[in-house]
Amino acid sequence: MATVLEGLESKETAATAEDAARPAVEAVDSRPGAPFLLAGNQLNLDIRPGGCHRLQYLCSQQPPELLRVEFLRLSTHEDPGLLDDTLAQVPWSLLHLRSLVLKGGQSRGALGACLHGTLTTLPAGLSDLTCLAHLDLSFNRLETLPTCILELHSLDALLLSHNCLSELPEALGSLPTLTFLSVRHNCLERLPTTLGSLSTLQRLDLSENLLDTIPSEIGDLSSLIELNLASNRLQNLPASLAGLRSLQLLVLHSNLLTSVPTGLAHLPLITRLDLRDNQLRDLPEELLDAPFVRLQGNPLGEASPAPLSPPDVPPIPEMPRLFLTSDLDSFLVTPHGCSVTLACGVRLQFPAGATTTPITIRYRLWLPEPHLVSLGPHDFLLSGVLELQPHGVAFQQDVSLWLLFVPPRVRRCREVVVRTRSDNSWNDLETHLEEEAPKRLWARCQVPHFSWFLVVLRPVSNTCLLPPEGALLCSSGHPEVKVTFPSGATEEPRQVSMQVVHMAGLELRALLEEAEASVSPLLCLSQNGPPSFLQPVTVQLPLPPGVTGFSLDRSHLHLLYRTPSAATWDDITTQVVLELTHLYARFQVTHFSWYWLWYTTKTCVGGLARKAWERLRLHRVNLIALQRRRDPEQVLLQCLPRNKVDATLSRLLDRYHGPEPSDTVEMFEDRPDCVDGRICFVFYSHLKNVKEVYITTTLDREAQAVRGQVSFYRGSLPMEVPQEAEAARQRKGTDALWMATLPIKLPRLRGPQGSGQGTDFSLMPLNLGDAETGFLTQSNLLSVASRLGPDWPAVALNLGMPYRVLQRIRHEFRDDLDGQIRHMLFSWAERQAGQPGAVGHLVQALEQSDRQDVAEEVRAILELGRHKYQDSIRRTGLAPEDSTVPGTSASQTPESAQA
Repeated sequence: MATVLEGLESKETAATAEDAARPAVEAVDSRPGAPFLLAGNQLNLDIRPGGCHRLQYLCSQQPPELLRVEFLRLSTHEDPGLLDDTLAQVPWSLLHLRSLVLKGGQSRGALGACLHGTLTTLPAGLSDLTCLAHLDLSFNRLETLPTCILELHSLDALLLSHNCLSELPEALGSLPTLTFLSVRHNCLERLPTTLGSLSTLQRLDLSENLLDTIPSEIGDLSSLIELNLASNRLQNLPASLAGLRSLQLLVLHSNLLTSVPTGLAHLPLITRLDLRDNQLRDLPEELLDAPFVRLQGNPLGEASPAPLSPPDVPPIPEMPRLFLTSDLDSFLVTPHGCSVTLACGVRLQFPAGATTTPITIRYRLWLPEPHLVSLGPHDFLLSGVLELQPHGVAFQQDVSLWLLFVPPRVRRCREVVVRTRSDNSWNDLETHLEEEAPKRLWARCQVPHFSWFLVVLRPVSNTCLLPPEGALLCSSGHPEVKVTFPSGATEEPRQVSMQVVHMAGLELRALLEEAEASVSPLLCLSQNGPPSFLQPVTVQLPLPPGVTGFSLDRSHLHLLYRTPSAATWDDITTQVVLELTHLYARFQVTHFSWYWLWYTTKTCVGGLARKAWERLRLHRVNLIALQRRRDPEQVLLQCLPRNKVDATLSRLLDRYHGPEPSDTVEMFEDRPDCVDGRICFVFYSHLKNVKEVYITTTLDREAQAVRGQVSFYRGSLPMEVPQEAEAARQRKGTDALWMATLPIKLPRLRGPQGSGQGTDFSLMPLNLGDAETGFLTQSNLLSVASRLGPDWPAVALNLGMPYRVLQRIRHEFRDDLDGQIRHMLFSWAERQAGQPGAVGHLVQALEQSDRQDVAEEVRAILELGRHKYQDSIRRTGLAPEDSTVPGTSASQTPESAQA
């Protein structure tokens, strides 16, 4: 079951990191309630939604500041028609424009990926921007290059990455001043031959396309310094590449290259040649020994699959493909490699040469027990735990692993990663997502050795290696959040990481009962190495929504710091110097933890922050307990996402009835246990939590109906289970053990004539088995009958019933399949009354009929009965003077199901 995680998103997006870094920011109100940022000659309209409306208003008003604008940023997450109309006004209003950024990617999808903008073309009038030198159209939906771009003869940089371009026009060579061209992550299948005419081009990025050839004219790019052709389909390269005498960086990894031009070894300025993950089997000695060449992932030195001269020599076998059934938990991997699909849907691919000797791989799926799963405060589990053995065996090449996971709801600034255990610690692997169907997603990663693996949804993590010279770390999802490390903050390089979590304003105001309360994004900073920095580190957070540096009351602004050891939030406002600008607050720290800006009139903010922090981690679900209409002793316990309760009840209430769902509660994880004869469940919110259990009573139900209850608790079952009325008086909260109690009722048993099972058939009370080995009651047999379906004749024959008896049952109940099954099963059970081994015979017959699932259910019922019998013997031996069984009142029976 996919957990419904409450969306905790800020209503507004603050300014970008670039805007925050500018010292002089002039706020201009283009219209009431729609501010934008004009910093010197830079106009930024991608900060908040509605940038097109603001630009149109400015163009209609023509303020003097507009004439100074040379740099314009505008988001393309707008209506396409509105975007076209707005861009048509740009050449008339921004005559001196030198840089135009029309990017998508500011919004993120369900899996944390950047969403493309709506831009598909550009108005022809943009060719009148005679001063334009920088044009960025990344993360849009361009399928062809707009013709107006080819007339921008002052263009110096053109960025087209993450679009849908399948080709570039031949006229591209007419841009005489172009020095930087990026067409990364498109659908290019070929390149124009005029590309070699770009004599001023210095940097060219064509990575992540579909190119299988490169025109020889590329060798005419005499000024080219960097060339990136990674992740294409190239099998060979033109010899003219050796003529790029200015080339310093050549990236060719992740292609299908079998050879490279010899002349690459003699490029005079080359400092890095990346040939990783190709099909290179031999290279010139000059390249093999060169320090600037990277060759990992190539079959160097291996024999080529040349034609075999002797006809009797067998060909090299293809990589075998294995599909494991549910009864297999191991498989053999040879040096030839293999592709394996496990019964649970997990896929693995072992490349040739991953292991030098045959090795047996074993796997096992674990329920995500708390002691086995490592989750951060704001992480969510999306899969079970996969264990691959033998642990720690290193492979010669990385093994590819695909894990199936439950798609998360739309979560802003979150990402899906595969987490693994290595050297007694958990680490996140670089993960790529693949979608086979709308609700079938795979997390793919490369693993160097085997251990435990699971899929986690976490806040987007931004990481950098901090050198002694200092660095700037910005959040990719929230560019307004950044950390500045000065020179000398560390003596040795160390890894620093940043995560940002939002809390919805409505949640906070409901928690504080204060209409004006607001908070900034929650910032988590972590690092490896010494706990403190040698120099103070500057942290920048956006002010809470609705608050500006010119209007706030500083007495209501609180900077909170979470103490990891005590798990409390401390107000450190008076211990740091808060520098406030119009949009941001900056402060300095020497060690890392969690930081949060609050704006509230409340006192004791630390305690409120702890409650809000807990609220961020809530799983909003409901609990239900329903009884089968035909068999009230069969109780369905289910944990449901809050938004799926009504639909599920409408689907189930034709077969079940019961009380309304419980109140919304916080849930954790899922493992069934039997504690002192009571059924105990701990639900994992990501699984399909459907548990059907049987409840019985020692009271005479022919004389009276019996009432009981189903109670849900956090953690382990308490020693003293309260009565329904007492439990209802307990306070429900995130720290309370008791969460909900739902009533159940066993109706009074009627005699055989009124059993309600049909006029042509009556069920006789019976107990199959004995107290020591376990009973199968009438209710148990009804459950078995309800699950047999069309398989009942095979079960009957394996029970030893003659075929003519089956024919008679079919004739007597020819329009009633349920009647056929019940009559067969109960007529057999009545003949077995008092016979030893009858229950074992039934289990064997179910297994012989390929109904292992029903056989396992019968075994579970017998095991529970044996536990009850042994427990009663123990209680009698310990307390012989107590002749009454506690808890046999009408409100709670000893065997009432507790969850």
